[in-house]
Amino acid sequence: MSAQPPLHSWREALLVYTRPRVIGMLFLGFSAGLPFLLVFSTLSAWLTVADVSRATIGFFSWIGITYSIKVVWAPVIDRLPFPVLTKHFGKRRGWMLAAQIGIAGGLFGMALTDPRADLTVMALFGLLVAFSSATQDVALDAYRIEAIDKEYQGAMAAMYILGYRIALLVAGAGALYIANFTDWSLTYVVMAMLTSVGMLTVLIIREPAHKISAATREQESHIAELILHASHLPSRLQRLQAWFSSAVVSPFVDFISRYGKLALVILFFVGVYRISDITMGVMANPFYLDLGFSMIDIANISKVFGFFMTIAGAATGGILVVRYGIHRPLILGAVLVAVTNLLFAYMATLGPDKLWLAIVISADNFSGGLAVAAFIAYLSSLTNAAYTATQYALFSSLMTLPAKVLGGFSGVIVEGYGYEWFFSYAALLGVPAIVVAIYLTVSPAARQLQTEANGKKV
Repeated sequence: MSAQPPLHSWREALLVYTRPRVIGMLFLGFSAGLPFLLVFSTLSAWLTVADVSRATIGFFSWIGITYSIKVVWAPVIDRLPFPVLTKHFGKRRGWMLAAQIGIAGGLFGMALTDPRADLTVMALFGLLVAFSSATQDVALDAYRIEAIDKEYQGAMAAMYILGYRIALLVAGAGALYIANFTDWSLTYVVMAMLTSVGMLTVLIIREPAHKISAATREQESHIAELILHASHLPSRLQRLQAWFSSAVVSPFVDFISRYGKLALVILFFVGVYRISDITMGVMANPFYLDLGFSMIDIANISKVFGFFMTIAGAATGGILVVRYGIHRPLILGAVLVAVTNLLFAYMATLGPDKLWLAIVISADNFSGGLAVAAFIAYLSSLTNAAYTATQYALFSSLMTLPAKVLGGFSGVIVEGYGYEWFFSYAALLGVPAIVVAIYLTVSPAARQLQTEANGKKV
């Protein structure tokens, strides 16, 4: 790895954050992050104040399932125009603007609804916000990948993370402050008005070019013909079948055909890369409390150190991707995340030491920010421009699913073996990601297949 020269100078790498499209991701990240807490913890606070039962509040969390299944309608966003808006703004901007209008409408609807009297209506408006937000995520990810070369995807991810984190502060602590001094209806009106940040950004940015290679179109036609001959559907359904073939089947066939035998390795890598930090995160707050820290200690240190170190880590990841390419920062991120879990294991032996809490939270958030920025850049590099939305939605769903499954057993391990062993176990979960990241980087066969696949995807 050391023999490979840097792709850019440090000055060029640092100046990546002055590029207009990279700056634009700050505001698009804000637009993506704003709705999230407004249908989760912030909404839960409103429902609690309104004396809604805890069981019902729990059911409201199901609204968030829409974020996990967005891959289902991603092919529609990839292939179908949104009426009127696509004609005037383009495919990606048209869908983003439509989603933002849906978010704003849902938030205004929630603001005008009394949860004590119309809980069902509140749930429907919340579902509209979540569905529109997930739709915006799909269109935004596709825009981000298509708007700029892959070497700048780490910087795009870093700016996105910064905007997203700022939005979480606004929709979380900011909303609670407004509700404390006014009322919840006005709070959600203010949040709805803040969706204008994303709308204005969409109006300012330019639609990216949509490049589809002749080879991709030929492959689509071949797949459609095979399915058509095998299905023997009536002629009136053949048009729908052709669309399903190109929008749903072709993205998966394309990925397998480009990467061949390496495809399963890559999908495994996507599934395991974030297992270590997501599994650890489930038990982080219970760990702090059981160790003897107060909620004020946790809030103050995590807000200050957590926020700024995440941004610092993401920014560093973006710079490293520009200077060295994607793979080496990807390895570094995987190693740092695993090592950070060992710091948690060591802190479990110390007791409530505030200095160590600050050190561990700083290390955890910095490593997480760097790893996520590099990983988003990597996932972006895997997509074909013909199926950007669908393929990235698939990868983003896959990267959290195994971790969420394993995370469910975290409490069992803590109760059976204690926190020290749990965090050591979480660190070991990061080893497969490190090993596969190194393999994808140093294996000549793997590098050749990835290079050939990248050459076929546009």
